[in-house]
Amino acid sequence: MMNTNKSKIALLLAAGAVSMALTGCGGDDGNDGNNGNPGGPAADYINTLNLKVTDVTYADGVPTINVFATNEEDLPVVGLTALEVKKVVQLIPQGATGAGNSAEWQYIGSQKEFVDQKNGNYSFTIPVEGYNSELTQRYNIIASASTLADGETSVPRTEVSQDFSGEGYEATYTKDVVSTASCNSCHAEGKKIYHSYTSSETCAACHTQEMADSKGKPQVAYNHLIHNVHNDAKMYGRNMDKSAETANAIVQDNCTTCHVAPTEGSDELSEWGNWSRVPTMETCTSCHTGIDFVAGKGHSQQADNSNCIACHNASWTEEIHTEGFVQKKAFVEQYGMETSLTAAATDAGSETTLSVTITDAAGTAIDATTFIGNIKQLEAITNVGPNYPIMGYNNNPINGEHKVLINLVKDGALSVEPKVEIIDGKFVTVIKDLPYGEGDTDTAFSFIGLSLCNDGTTAVKCEEGVSHTSMKAAMAHGTLSGEAASVRHTDSVNIKACESCHGTEWPLNSHTKYHAGFVMTEQLGREVNGEMVVGVDGCVTCHTPDGTYASGANMGSIEMKVHKVHSAGDYAAIAGMTCDQCHNDLNLDAFKKKGALATAGGAYTTPIAATCMSCHTYNEESLNKFKAHVEGQGAIVNSFDKQEVSDAAQLETCFFCHKPTADDHTSVKM
Repeated sequence: MMNTNKSKIALLLAAGAVSMALTGCGGDDGNDGNNGNPGGPAADYINTLNLKVTDVTYADGVPTINVFATNEEDLPVVGLTALEVKKVVQLIPQGATGAGNSAEWQYIGSQKEFVDQKNGNYSFTIPVEGYNSELTQRYNIIASASTLADGETSVPRTEVSQDFSGEGYEATYTKDVVSTASCNSCHAEGKKIYHSYTSSETCAACHTQEMADSKGKPQVAYNHLIHNVHNDAKMYGRNMDKSAETANAIVQDNCTTCHVAPTEGSDELSEWGNWSRVPTMETCTSCHTGIDFVAGKGHSQQADNSNCIACHNASWTEEIHTEGFVQKKAFVEQYGMETSLTAAATDAGSETTLSVTITDAAGTAIDATTFIGNIKQLEAITNVGPNYPIMGYNNNPINGEHKVLINLVKDGALSVEPKVEIIDGKFVTVIKDLPYGEGDTDTAFSFIGLSLCNDGTTAVKCEEGVSHTSMKAAMAHGTLSGEAASVRHTDSVNIKACESCHGTEWPLNSHTKYHAGFVMTEQLGREVNGEMVVGVDGCVTCHTPDGTYASGANMGSIEMKVHKVHSAGDYAAIAGMTCDQCHNDLNLDAFKKKGALATAGGAYTTPIAATCMSCHTYNEESLNKFKAHVEGQGAIVNSFDKQEVSDAAQLETCFFCHKPTADDHTSVKM
């Protein structure tokens, strides 16, 4: 419904002028882009399309905007055919639609017709209804995937939103509470988030409170919907049949995952604190369900948002929503571990001694005798051969060996069998007769997880009803020969890529009753040339070439598991299935150290093919096509003879043609 009561809005604007912080036009001429005289050739290819609104002018309240289009070489793009102003919305400031209400975007127009100026500029004259020159206007422009007017040159999909004052100058007030850059920490940049749209600004321009009210569907207003799709308190979607379980598992109900303060001194995201400063019924009910404000069910009775701030002030709202995460981060930082793994040959085989020291935040050793009662679980998993582990999760079909899992401490008590002792304040155990060999198999490696009982801030004695928290993990490497240990390559993924989506306190394996779990921190990586990089040595103690608990049926080896998880279902929708969302590089030489990988119940596949299978085979038909292709390049797919597959592992010729990179894994060079 359009806003026809402009005089009423004008009065509300005047009454709320101080709180709305409208400070005038700013004096900018609104023309900071190329004005349509590029003086050079037009683009004849477009891998990246850049759009910018260079100016906005008004005639009798009707806006005309100029959009300048360029390619990645900054050359003007001429001949766009599928370009439109999807939405023009204006921002009704906080409180103008009712006391306590947040600022709301209001739809006033759109336009699909334009004039191509044949120099990279495109002009739109947009019919609008309810235009108010005192309000910020947002222009949402979308170029759909198409071709230029020549019918040949491909144009990638692009969208942009820009805000201007109601007179065409720089906007002095807007409502960008969360940046698209924050969204892109999980959602791949330029890839659709939902529908076909890629930015938070576009979503907000469509999902207005006005639109939700007109449809009688309060759940589709952006300030409600955006929270609903990131937590699993209730279902969402047209039929209310979609679950946000996956997103919730990543975000963990942590508001500051998305609501990130701007860089100090930045004039961006001036309203980022809006999430705690302006509580409303519309927003809060997206997570806090079972509330009927009008009836007084689950909350004191109220008809509108006018009194919310009386109880829910900004500092209290922020504290109650973030305190648990702040406390957890502080608690995790209080403790660490120092580990060692030392091997020695014996007449019968070998003895490998694992030693674990609990430390405080300063790195000072804590006597295990005084601390053991606070330990819910101290778990060590040991394997041999970091680049291609030779001990399976349950067993290895060739050598019959399986990983060694020892709960050094469980519920405050030392393990009796295998025997664990406290020596000089350290937890110590001896692992007998690991299957050492030459090269990579000269190295044994242990992954150590720790879970501590606590009251939220301090470690306490483990008793019934006391909660426990997964802490930072630790690694230990040791060799039988005494030479330097072998480690997995570390140049494919920077741990910051993991942290950008999962955060630094995201727990892995803490949901099971079997494992101590661990938080994703720098201890999963190693420092290389001053940067912390991911080393998945710890992961492969369990995620072996033979798979995990379901053999190869769940593609459990690390080479497949991480790709399978991030390329399927909701995770694929979040990450956008782009390699460079996680990878900074692809180390193709790593395959030279690998052998057969379990890919189906009891069956194995050569390593390059197996890794590609994790994303590129999603049904029987695709598997058959894949199999026919790769077996023509020396690969073996789903054979039950592991030795045969291992013997063929270095005969794959995939990389003779395929030259995948992090930003283009489809690259082929003949």
